Amino acid sequence: MKFGVIVFPGSNCDQDCFYVARDVLKQPVEYIWHKSADLNGFDCLILPGGFSYGDYLRCGAIARFSPVMNSVIKFAESGRLVIGICNGFQILLEAGLLPGAMLRNKNLHFICKHVFVKLENSSTPFTHLGSQGEVLRIPIAHNEGNYYIDRAGLKELQDNRQIVFRYCGPQGQASEEFCPNGAVDNIAGIINKQGNVLGMMPHPERCAELALGSVDGKFIFESMVNRFIVGTGLKPVPTDR
Repeated sequence: MKFGVIVFPGSNCDQDCFYVARDVLKQPVEYIWHKSADLNGFDCLILPGGFSYGDYLRCGAIARFSPVMNSVIKFAESGRLVIGICNGFQILLEAGLLPGAMLRNKNLHFICKHVFVKLENSSTPFTHLGSQGEVLRIPIAHNEGNYYIDRAGLKELQDNRQIVFRYCGPQGQASEEFCPNGAVDNIAGIINKQGNVLGMMPHPERCAELALGSVDGKFIFESMVNRFIVGTGLKPVPTDR
């Protein structure tokens, strides 16, 4: 499975994602500069975290108009996998590939810490190696992670099982007190209706090997690889789960 890591001016988690794909998963991977429009040969695109274009105007608002994004939209429409992490999630929202918007954190401060999130949908290409309802400990690092969507949009997300991750307590309690940024319905990650585009604020690439203190994010990348391999008719690769 070939990964492409898109690099915008201001991306700062691109090397982390590249490392996970190449050195942890042992998969081919290339950087894709934001001015490129050629996405031929890639099976999955990663929009990494960071501060694209310095977060001017709104997070992801300028990156959404980078030349590569027209190709990313077509790539997603073709059914291939796209994952946006943190700033990458914000860019996917601005591009209309996912519904909703990001507001500043409720406390108006940048938050950088480990949080607990509950896996709400384990049937996606990104999470099928996980267990429904399991609690993960994954780091966040953002200033605008307060996910917002109106009531009608929220009901649609709920009805379609598009909410993939929710902030929660250590025992899985998805209540307001355990939401670090004020996100509606404790939402930490969502998927599109077609099920091939995932946006999440927590950073799974920062907890993909034991040297970082946790491997709770590794299964997300392993799920993508296994789903791709199964789709080609080959035998799934063994995992740690």
